Amino acid sequence: MAKVRLNVKVADALIIGAGASGMVAARHLAEAGMSVVCLEQGPRVDNGEFAGDKPEWELMSQKRWHPNPNVRDLENDYPIETSQSDVNPLMYNALGGSTILWAAHWQRFMPSDFRVRTLDGVASDWPITYEDLAPFYEQMEVEMGVSGVAGDPAYPMKTTPFPLPPLPIGKIGMKAARGMDKLGWHWWPGTNAIPTRDYEGRNACTRRGTCLTGCPEKAKASTDHTHGSVAARHGAELITGARVREITVNDQGLATGAIYVDRNGREFEQRAKVVIVCCNAVGTPRLLLNSRSSLFPNGLANSSGLVGRNLMMHPYAAVSGHFDEPLESWVGPSGQNIYSMQFYETDPSRNFVRGAKWQVMPSGGPLGLRAAYGGKALEDAWGANLHRNTARTFGRSFEWGITAEDLPEEANQVLLDSQLTDSDGVPSPRIIYRNSQNTRNMLEFHLARAKEAMDAAGAVGTSATSLMRDCGWHLMGTARMGNDPKTSVVDQWGKAHDVPNLFIYDGSVFVTSGAANPTATITAIALRAVKHLIAERRNQEVAAS
Repeated sequence: MAKVRLNVKVADALIIGAGASGMVAARHLAEAGMSVVCLEQGPRVDNGEFAGDKPEWELMSQKRWHPNPNVRDLENDYPIETSQSDVNPLMYNALGGSTILWAAHWQRFMPSDFRVRTLDGVASDWPITYEDLAPFYEQMEVEMGVSGVAGDPAYPMKTTPFPLPPLPIGKIGMKAARGMDKLGWHWWPGTNAIPTRDYEGRNACTRRGTCLTGCPEKAKASTDHTHGSVAARHGAELITGARVREITVNDQGLATGAIYVDRNGREFEQRAKVVIVCCNAVGTPRLLLNSRSSLFPNGLANSSGLVGRNLMMHPYAAVSGHFDEPLESWVGPSGQNIYSMQFYETDPSRNFVRGAKWQVMPSGGPLGLRAAYGGKALEDAWGANLHRNTARTFGRSFEWGITAEDLPEEANQVLLDSQLTDSDGVPSPRIIYRNSQNTRNMLEFHLARAKEAMDAAGAVGTSATSLMRDCGWHLMGTARMGNDPKTSVVDQWGKAHDVPNLFIYDGSVFVTSGAANPTATITAIALRAVKHLIAERRNQEVAAS
């Protein structure tokens, strides 16, 4: 093996992963005057590379900008073994992480999401409450530049205005809202991390509707812009093309840094006083399980045996409605035009617990909003029928998307595959994930209600997707937080129970998944945790440099 080169600088904090949580941590640590090194295995992507303003946009979304790394198959991706999973995990490796390709739905969790055991007798309660996170939600809405309307009765605890006015709900939002009004069901204009006017170096949204393949206008709140650029101005070193092989520890069991491989195949060791892991709920357990040593033979921070377990990915279903009038349903954003929390909470009369959040999304161009809608019968998707179906539906359709709560189950997990590796020989993750009967009952109920909503809105036809295979954007739960080291991996501040200077800030720490899009909660948790780390830095145990 080639000699590992030692980076001379010992950072106050080493962050692994430059996505939503990693960039929040980097910005605030750097602003506090701490020396920060962030290692990101993906590249720095220029907004001019995105295909959304180019004629080949929809074709590019099928490969280069596809959200599934197994389809995209870039050098900076790692392959994932998914033959035992009902859902494909989705992610993007780059400075900004998956916020490069996210739809920018901004949704807080509900207070009930933190008390599922108390309220419904299933799963576990979080060691924190909605009230603990509320001020950090507020701050993140400012930092991300969220557009929306305050006053939603589903969120009576949210009383302050959003930083920016809402995006137009468009013809599809109006059509859907009239249907909901007819049924007496809740809806509200969508909140999105997409600016309606120029905001802190980002441009106003031009409503191309290509958010899921990157924003050419530099409007959407990807954390390379909202936080990474600020972190760099304050001295943070953001190293791209750096694939971390393992986290290193000393004889006392403290983290000392990490070994990474650059794009020339050279290995480096970066040392630090504290290590913060932000690799998402697939990448984080992969790294911890790959960081075995004599002190941690089952993987780093894994005395509980829960690293990699309780994977949650929000099963996603949808009902598309077709209308006999033009709705301009290619117009963006591909964030949520309106959303509904009508069926979010548990109803004892149903044959399942918990619920789902709905969102109206546009149907996009002739090939559809995203590659996830593939798999149509050949006779429907080719030749004369393709032209006939496109003429019938193009610009005249939209979807009610259903984001279902995913209860934690230890059998749903991330393991290391015995044969599959990335391009640097690091073992890849293997996913075992099956939907429970509770999930299947939930989706069946919500699909029926969403069809009612489409019918009430005047749809002349509907089609349903009962479970989208490529829907695993929301990766949660594989290094859960808790007060008891026997039943959790980290404490409420993201500190590993087993390793006092190792922290995890990403969606891995979620105890339950809620049914709301998790990015708002991921960033609020990261902000709360990093502010605590800054405040307690003089008391923080670190390895001797």
